[in-house]
Amino acid sequence: MILASLLKKVRKIEIRTTRLVNDLFGGEYESVFKPQGIEFADVREYVPGDDIRTIDWNVTARSIHPFVKKFVETRELTVLFAVDMSGSQYFGSTDKLKSEIAAEITAVLAFSAVKNNDKTGLLIVTEGVEKFIPVKKGRNHALRVIREVLGYQPKKKKTRLAEALEYLYRVQSRTSVIFLISDFMDEGYEKALKILSRKHDVIAIHLHDPLEQQFPKIGLVELADRETGETLLVDTTSSQFQDRFRKTADTKLGALKRLFKSLQIDCIDIPANTSYVEPLFKFFKSREHK
Repeated sequence: MILASLLKKVRKIEIRTTRLVNDLFGGEYESVFKPQGIEFADVREYVPGDDIRTIDWNVTARSIHPFVKKFVETRELTVLFAVDMSGSQYFGSTDKLKSEIAAEITAVLAFSAVKNNDKTGLLIVTEGVEKFIPVKKGRNHALRVIREVLGYQPKKKKTRLAEALEYLYRVQSRTSVIFLISDFMDEGYEKALKILSRKHDVIAIHLHDPLEQQFPKIGLVELADRETGETLLVDTTSSQFQDRFRKTADTKLGALKRLFKSLQIDCIDIPANTSYVEPLFKFFKSREHK
């Protein structure tokens, strides 16, 4: 994508998603993602009733009075976006590709994080890890994350989530919120996802196109797999094809839902032919009550 065109698209996304953050998601985001812990702030003189375990013995030794440590709750979060950029993401039967929807969702969540002074980072996934941008604070860094998702040219087309999930487990030592954005057209990543979700708050964002669930009856069509390049001529009016296509799609979707439920991973379901605003808003509302 030409730089000027890319920057124009990023600017449009920034304007549109910033409004959403200010109007809808800013407060919801803050109430859903709780403070991560406490950190040392200062010392003060001991008063009767203070927990003796908080006494700062180094300061006390230099003074004639005992001193205790003061702690404050830390709100700062680390938010990582693991975005699937494999071949199947560059498909869309509506006005947007799944990859474009992924960029907009990343923008909404990244600007929500910036508004709350949280760090953001990015992992681009295809057959493995293609690019990793370490977490950092600030609007400019969030814009870089969005720009990468929107304009990235993947080197490979296939999907292999397991390698990326294992990589995140190794490099991300601090407990983080990880948004895993994908159509999940892959197998063999279940164990890696289970291990990662024990350490981090993993939230799956499932992008899918209506044609991936139900194919229209439009006669003979040559279908091409965007990841493998394989082609197949099919008669879409055939009841056998329609039944097999629908059953395969239903089976895969059911297995995906059972996986997330078994691992206690929240999943935000985003159909490409509807707005992502309502599913995101429902997620935030449901999280508030947990």
